[in-house]
Amino acid sequence: MNLHSAAPSRLARGGKAIYGAPLGILMLEARFPRIHGDMGHAGTWPFPVLYRVVRGASPERVVLQGARGLLPDFIAAAEELVAQGAEAITTNCGFLSLFQHDLQAAVGVPVATSSLLQVPWVQATLPPGRRVGLLTVCRETLTPAHLAAAGVPNDIPVMGTEGGREFFRVLIRAESEDMDVALAEQDILEAGRALVAAHPEVGAIVLECTNMPPYAAALQAALGRPVYDIYSLITWFHAGLRPRRFGG
Repeated sequence: MNLHSAAPSRLARGGKAIYGAPLGILMLEARFPRIHGDMGHAGTWPFPVLYRVVRGASPERVVLQGARGLLPDFIAAAEELVAQGAEAITTNCGFLSLFQHDLQAAVGVPVATSSLLQVPWVQATLPPGRRVGLLTVCRETLTPAHLAAAGVPNDIPVMGTEGGREFFRVLIRAESEDMDVALAEQDILEAGRALVAAHPEVGAIVLECTNMPPYAAALQAALGRPVYDIYSLITWFHAGLRPRRFGG
């Protein structure tokens, strides 16, 4: 018996600045509240994430002005996240589907810019005669280009929150750093009810806005239909980065 045999190798590999957080999130520059369930609240996620704020990318500029001129800033921020250690990139605004293909081409890692990417998958699960419906923060500025970039049919039923009292005002108009969460939830519920009233064939709903997940459970209970959002997309996305290990 050789008492001097070498111990098993425990070589640790480097090359990154940060470890254990393979998902990088590109954030808009905003100051409204990030409540639990919001993509920008780190406690929302059951795993660590890396954040990078894209300076100048206000919600108004991205949602109402088509993110004009911001692509280089998003690419630079995504490259910084990848250099830090991110193995995949997402964003905290569904309207950034416009940058899906450009970011994919630029950063060399998987990219999921928008909750809208789920629409074709959800449609594939529904019975004949049922369709996916879409709730967005702003119906008026969600263009065919946003939809096409995520593979969403142009005739999808859509409802926005512009007519509400709180959600759109706080997130997009930025009139206040405070938000009445109960009123914001009411805006989401009213938009959801209006969507299914106008389109009774809607069998499931996808939430475009990454600030809507805190209200998804209430919406599902009110409408009796499955609801998918950025949380469902990103937990799926992360599962491929770190698959669960099962015991023998």
